[in-house]
Amino acid sequence: MIGYKLFRLRKDGTLGPLFINRKQRITVGVTYKAEEHLTKGFAFRPGWHICSEKNAPHLSKEGRVWAKVSFSDYTSHVRPESQGGLWYTANKMKIVEIV
Repeated sequence: MIGYKLFRLRKDGTLGPLFINRKQRITVGVTYKAEEHLTKGFAFRPGWHICSEKNAPHLSKEGRVWAKVSFSDYTSHVRPESQGGLWYTANKMKIVEIV
């Protein structure tokens, strides 16, 4: 399956998750298995959070980049349009390209 994910772009050019496990470095072309990280102040929703389109109006785009990702072993979530509409939580994800 193909979707889109917003990543944090660090000053050194590396990519990382926006909120959970922020120290992790994500490399284009590498498949990552989802991990479970309880994080204070955040609901526990394990899995890679992936949008069906490049649309997440509730998130800031400053210092962040969109990536096209391939993913598998996922659950679909229908959310309000103000939260991007359809999105997924996936157990495996790989960045295909920065878009």
